[in-house]
Amino acid sequence: MLEFEELPELHDPILIAAFEGWNDAGEAATAAVRHLAEVWDAEVVAAFDPEDYYDFQVNRPRVVSEDGERVLSWPTTRILVATETGFAHDVVLVQGIEPSMRWRAFCVELLELADQLGVEAILTIGALLAEVPHTRPIPVTATGEDDSVRARYDVEASRYEGPTGIVGVLTHMADQLEIPALSAWAAVPHYAGAAPSPKATLSLLKRVESLLGMRVSHGDLEENAQAWERGVNELAQTDDEVAEYVQSLEEAQDTADLPEASGDAIAREFERYLRGRDDDAGR
Repeated sequence: MLEFEELPELHDPILIAAFEGWNDAGEAATAAVRHLAEVWDAEVVAAFDPEDYYDFQVNRPRVVSEDGERVLSWPTTRILVATETGFAHDVVLVQGIEPSMRWRAFCVELLELADQLGVEAILTIGALLAEVPHTRPIPVTATGEDDSVRARYDVEASRYEGPTGIVGVLTHMADQLEIPALSAWAAVPHYAGAAPSPKATLSLLKRVESLLGMRVSHGDLEENAQAWERGVNELAQTDDEVAEYVQSLEEAQDTADLPEASGDAIAREFERYLRGRDDDAGR
Protein backbone atom coordinates (compact mmCIF):
# COMPACT_ATOMS: atom_id res chain seq x y z
CA MET A 1 0.00 0.00 0.00
CA LEU A 2 1.15 3.53 -0.77
CA GLU A 3 1.72 5.75 2.26
CA PHE A 4 0.71 9.33 1.46
CA GLU A 5 1.64 12.79 2.50
CA GLU A 6 -0.70 15.62 1.45
CA LEU A 7 -1.02 15.52 -2.35
CA PRO A 8 -0.68 18.84 -4.14
CA GLU A 9 -2.66 19.99 -7.16
CA LEU A 10 -0.36 19.78 -10.16
CA HIS A 11 -0.29 21.48 -13.56
CA ASP A 12 -0.29 19.03 -16.51
CA PRO A 13 2.18 16.71 -14.77
CA ILE A 14 4.50 14.27 -16.50
CA LEU A 15 5.79 11.23 -14.62
CA ILE A 16 9.45 10.19 -14.92
CA ALA A 17 10.46 6.86 -13.37
CA ALA A 18 13.71 4.94 -12.83
CA PHE A 19 14.51 1.91 -10.69
CA GLU A 20 17.69 0.53 -9.17
CA GLY A 21 18.81 -2.95 -10.15
CA TRP A 22 18.22 -4.82 -13.38
CA ASN A 23 17.14 -1.71 -15.31
CA ASP A 24 20.01 0.52 -14.18
CA ALA A 25 23.44 -0.28 -15.66
CA GLY A 26 26.09 2.08 -14.32
CA GLU A 27 23.40 3.53 -12.03
CA ALA A 28 22.74 5.91 -14.93
CA ALA A 29 18.93 6.02 -14.81
CA THR A 30 18.48 6.42 -11.06
CA ALA A 31 21.23 9.05 -11.00
CA ALA A 32 19.34 11.01 -13.68
CA VAL A 33 16.12 11.01 -11.63
CA ARG A 34 18.07 11.89 -8.48
CA HIS A 35 19.67 14.82 -10.33
CA LEU A 36 16.25 16.09 -11.46
CA ALA A 37 14.92 15.81 -7.91
CA GLU A 38 17.83 17.90 -6.61
CA VAL A 39 17.67 20.53 -9.38
CA TRP A 40 13.91 20.97 -8.99
CA ASP A 41 13.89 20.66 -5.18
CA ALA A 42 11.25 17.93 -5.45
CA GLU A 43 9.29 16.90 -2.35
CA VAL A 44 8.33 13.35 -1.32
CA VAL A 45 4.55 12.87 -1.34
CA ALA A 46 4.20 9.08 -1.14
CA ALA A 47 6.14 5.86 -0.60
CA PHE A 48 5.35 2.18 -1.04
CA ASP A 49 5.06 -0.01 2.02
CA PRO A 50 8.19 -2.15 1.61
CA GLU A 51 6.54 -5.17 3.28
CA ASP A 52 4.32 -5.64 0.22
CA TYR A 53 6.94 -5.64 -2.51
CA TYR A 54 10.47 -6.29 -1.30
CA ASP A 55 12.41 -9.36 -0.20
CA PHE A 56 14.59 -8.02 2.60
CA GLN A 57 17.13 -10.79 2.09
CA VAL A 58 17.67 -9.39 -1.42
CA ASN A 59 17.35 -5.68 -0.58
CA ARG A 60 18.26 -5.40 3.07
CA PRO A 61 17.31 -2.48 5.32
CA ARG A 62 20.21 -0.27 6.31
CA VAL A 63 21.14 1.24 9.65
CA VAL A 64 21.78 4.97 9.26
CA SER A 65 22.44 7.88 11.57
CA GLU A 66 20.00 10.80 11.56
CA ASP A 67 20.52 13.73 13.95
CA GLY A 68 22.65 11.53 16.19
CA GLU A 69 20.13 8.70 16.33
CA ARG A 70 20.49 5.28 14.69
CA VAL A 71 17.45 4.42 12.57
CA LEU A 72 16.48 1.77 10.03
CA SER A 73 16.11 2.80 6.40
CA TRP A 74 13.91 0.32 4.52
CA PRO A 75 14.16 -0.39 0.78
CA THR A 76 11.20 1.18 -1.01
CA THR A 77 10.05 3.33 -3.91
CA ARG A 78 9.28 6.99 -3.29
CA ILE A 79 7.17 9.41 -5.30
CA LEU A 80 8.25 13.04 -5.43
CA VAL A 81 6.67 16.07 -7.05
CA ALA A 82 8.39 19.10 -8.57
CA THR A 83 6.39 22.27 -9.21
CA GLU A 84 9.26 24.64 -10.04
CA THR A 85 10.51 22.95 -13.20
CA GLY A 86 10.90 25.99 -15.43
CA PHE A 87 8.77 24.57 -18.25
CA ALA A 88 5.10 23.98 -19.02
CA HIS A 89 4.62 20.90 -16.81
CA ASP A 90 4.98 19.90 -13.21
CA VAL A 91 6.80 16.59 -12.83
CA VAL A 92 6.19 13.48 -10.74
CA LEU A 93 9.43 11.59 -10.08
CA VAL A 94 9.46 7.90 -9.17
CA GLN A 95 12.68 6.96 -7.43
CA GLY A 96 13.16 3.47 -6.07
CA ILE A 97 14.23 -0.14 -6.34
CA GLU A 98 12.84 -2.76 -8.69
CA PRO A 99 10.36 -4.72 -6.52
CA SER A 100 11.03 -8.34 -5.62
CA MET A 101 7.43 -9.51 -6.01
CA ARG A 102 3.84 -8.58 -6.98
CA TRP A 103 4.85 -6.46 -9.97
CA ARG A 104 1.34 -6.12 -11.37
CA ALA A 105 -0.04 -4.88 -8.05
CA PHE A 106 2.91 -2.50 -7.74
CA CYS A 107 2.24 -1.02 -11.18
CA VAL A 108 -1.50 -0.80 -10.53
CA GLU A 109 -0.86 1.23 -7.36
CA LEU A 110 1.60 3.49 -9.11
CA LEU A 111 -0.69 4.06 -12.09
CA GLU A 112 -3.67 4.75 -9.81
CA LEU A 113 -1.58 7.44 -8.12
CA ALA A 114 -0.60 8.81 -11.53
CA ASP A 115 -4.28 9.04 -12.43
CA GLN A 116 -5.07 10.71 -9.12
CA LEU A 117 -2.37 13.32 -9.78
CA GLY A 118 -3.59 13.92 -13.34
CA VAL A 119 -0.45 12.62 -15.03
CA GLU A 120 -0.71 13.14 -18.79
CA ALA A 121 2.31 11.10 -19.90
CA ILE A 122 4.81 8.62 -18.44
CA LEU A 123 8.51 8.48 -19.31
CA THR A 124 10.50 5.54 -17.97
CA ILE A 125 14.28 5.61 -18.20
CA GLY A 126 16.78 2.80 -17.95
CA ALA A 127 20.30 1.74 -18.85
CA LEU A 128 21.77 -1.50 -20.20
CA LEU A 129 25.23 -2.92 -20.77
CA ALA A 130 26.22 -2.98 -24.44
CA GLU A 131 29.17 -3.31 -26.81
CA VAL A 132 29.77 0.42 -27.29
CA PRO A 133 32.99 2.43 -26.84
CA HIS A 134 33.31 4.76 -23.87
CA THR A 135 35.13 7.32 -26.04
CA ARG A 136 32.07 8.07 -28.18
CA PRO A 137 28.70 9.65 -27.27
CA ILE A 138 26.65 7.28 -25.11
CA PRO A 139 23.83 5.94 -27.33
CA VAL A 140 20.33 6.61 -26.03
CA THR A 141 17.28 5.21 -27.78
CA ALA A 142 13.68 6.25 -27.11
CA THR A 143 10.60 4.23 -27.96
CA GLY A 144 6.86 4.76 -27.74
CA GLU A 145 4.06 2.32 -27.04
CA ASP A 146 1.60 3.47 -29.71
CA ASP A 147 1.39 5.49 -32.91
CA SER A 148 0.18 8.71 -31.30
CA VAL A 149 3.00 8.70 -28.75
CA ARG A 150 5.60 8.00 -31.41
CA ALA A 151 4.27 10.85 -33.57
CA ARG A 152 4.03 13.28 -30.65
CA TYR A 153 7.53 12.65 -29.31
CA ASP A 154 9.22 11.59 -32.56
CA VAL A 155 10.40 8.23 -31.21
CA GLU A 156 10.67 4.70 -32.59
CA ALA A 157 8.58 1.60 -32.02
CA SER A 158 10.27 -0.96 -29.79
CA ARG A 159 11.06 -4.23 -31.54
CA TYR A 160 12.53 -5.92 -28.49
CA GLU A 161 11.23 -9.36 -27.50
CA GLY A 162 12.42 -11.19 -24.41
CA PRO A 163 12.64 -10.84 -20.62
CA THR A 164 11.85 -7.43 -19.24
CA GLY A 165 12.15 -5.48 -16.00
CA ILE A 166 9.73 -3.39 -13.98
CA VAL A 167 10.31 -0.51 -16.43
CA GLY A 168 8.92 -2.61 -19.29
CA VAL A 169 5.95 -3.81 -17.24
CA LEU A 170 5.06 -0.30 -16.09
CA THR A 171 5.29 1.11 -19.61
CA HIS A 172 3.13 -1.69 -21.03
CA MET A 173 0.46 -1.39 -18.34
CA ALA A 174 0.34 2.39 -18.76
CA ASP A 175 -0.31 1.91 -22.47
CA GLN A 176 -3.10 -0.57 -21.71
CA LEU A 177 -4.75 2.14 -19.61
CA GLU A 178 -4.30 4.57 -22.52
CA ILE A 179 -1.79 6.72 -20.65
CA PRO A 180 0.78 7.98 -23.17
CA ALA A 181 3.97 6.08 -22.34
CA LEU A 182 7.50 6.18 -23.70
CA SER A 183 10.87 4.87 -22.60
CA ALA A 184 14.48 5.99 -23.00
CA TRP A 185 17.49 3.69 -22.54
CA ALA A 186 21.20 4.46 -22.43
CA ALA A 187 23.78 1.91 -23.62
CA VAL A 188 26.64 1.74 -21.10
CA PRO A 189 29.97 0.17 -22.19
CA HIS A 190 29.88 -3.29 -20.66
CA TYR A 191 33.59 -3.25 -19.79
CA ALA A 192 33.04 -0.11 -17.70
CA GLY A 193 29.61 -0.83 -16.26
CA ALA A 194 30.55 -1.88 -12.75
CA ALA A 195 30.99 1.70 -11.50
CA PRO A 196 28.55 4.62 -11.76
CA SER A 197 28.64 6.21 -15.23
CA PRO A 198 28.05 9.98 -15.12
CA LYS A 199 28.55 10.12 -18.88
CA ALA A 200 25.53 7.83 -19.37
CA THR A 201 23.55 9.83 -16.81
CA LEU A 202 24.32 13.03 -18.71
CA SER A 203 23.26 11.47 -22.01
CA LEU A 204 19.96 10.33 -20.49
CA LEU A 205 19.31 13.79 -19.08
CA LYS A 206 19.93 15.38 -22.48
CA ARG A 207 17.51 12.91 -24.09
CA VAL A 208 14.88 13.68 -21.44
CA GLU A 209 15.36 17.38 -22.17
CA SER A 210 14.90 16.77 -25.88
CA LEU A 211 11.81 14.61 -25.43
CA LEU A 212 10.06 16.98 -23.03
CA GLY A 213 11.23 20.25 -24.55
CA MET A 214 12.86 21.59 -21.42
CA ARG A 215 16.29 22.41 -20.01
CA VAL A 216 17.84 21.75 -16.60
CA SER A 217 21.14 22.59 -15.01
CA HIS A 218 23.66 19.79 -15.46
CA GLY A 219 25.65 20.84 -12.41
CA ASP A 220 28.98 19.05 -12.27
CA LEU A 221 27.85 16.18 -14.54
CA GLU A 222 29.87 17.47 -17.52
CA GLU A 223 33.05 17.52 -15.45
CA ASN A 224 32.30 14.15 -13.85
CA ALA A 225 31.59 12.61 -17.28
CA GLN A 226 34.97 13.80 -18.56
CA ALA A 227 36.70 12.46 -15.44
CA TRP A 228 34.94 9.09 -15.89
CA GLU A 229 36.11 8.89 -19.51
CA ARG A 230 39.69 9.73 -18.51
CA GLY A 231 39.56 7.04 -15.83
CA VAL A 232 38.37 4.39 -18.29
CA ASN A 233 41.06 5.55 -20.74
CA GLU A 234 43.71 4.94 -18.11
CA LEU A 235 42.26 1.52 -17.35
CA ALA A 236 42.27 0.57 -21.04
CA GLN A 237 45.86 1.70 -21.50
CA THR A 238 47.04 -0.75 -18.85
CA ASP A 239 45.63 -3.75 -20.74
CA ASP A 240 46.52 -4.29 -24.41
CA GLU A 241 43.53 -6.56 -25.01
CA VAL A 242 41.08 -4.02 -23.61
CA ALA A 243 42.72 -1.21 -25.62
CA GLU A 244 42.48 -3.28 -28.82
CA TYR A 245 38.86 -4.14 -28.08
CA VAL A 246 37.95 -0.48 -27.48
CA GLN A 247 39.62 0.44 -30.77
CA SER A 248 37.56 -2.17 -32.61
CA LEU A 249 34.36 -0.76 -31.10
CA GLU A 250 35.39 2.76 -32.14
CA GLU A 251 36.09 1.64 -35.69
CA ALA A 252 32.78 -0.18 -35.93
CA GLN A 253 30.83 2.84 -34.73
CA ASP A 254 32.78 5.29 -36.87
CA THR A 255 32.35 3.12 -39.95
CA ALA A 256 28.61 3.05 -39.40
CA ASP A 257 28.77 6.88 -39.15
CA LEU A 258 26.37 6.90 -36.20
CA PRO A 259 26.94 9.42 -33.41
CA GLU A 260 24.05 7.66 -31.71
CA ALA A 261 23.39 3.93 -32.12
CA SER A 262 20.16 3.01 -33.91
CA GLY A 263 17.17 1.56 -32.09
CA ASP A 264 17.74 -1.77 -33.83
CA ALA A 265 21.35 -1.84 -32.65
CA ILE A 266 20.34 -1.11 -29.07
CA ALA A 267 17.65 -3.80 -29.26
CA ARG A 268 20.24 -6.33 -30.42
CA GLU A 269 22.59 -5.35 -27.59
CA PHE A 270 19.72 -5.58 -25.10
CA GLU A 271 18.84 -9.06 -26.29
CA ARG A 272 22.49 -10.14 -26.03
CA TYR A 273 22.69 -8.65 -22.53
CA LEU A 274 19.55 -10.45 -21.40
CA ARG A 275 20.68 -13.76 -22.86
CA GLY A 276 23.92 -13.38 -20.92
CA ARG A 277 21.98 -12.77 -17.69
CA ASP A 278 19.83 -15.86 -18.32
CA ASP A 279 22.95 -17.95 -19.00
CA ASP A 280 24.55 -16.73 -15.77
CA ALA A 281 21.40 -17.49 -13.80
CA GLY A 282 21.32 -21.02 -15.16
CA ARG A 283 24.86 -21.83 -14.01
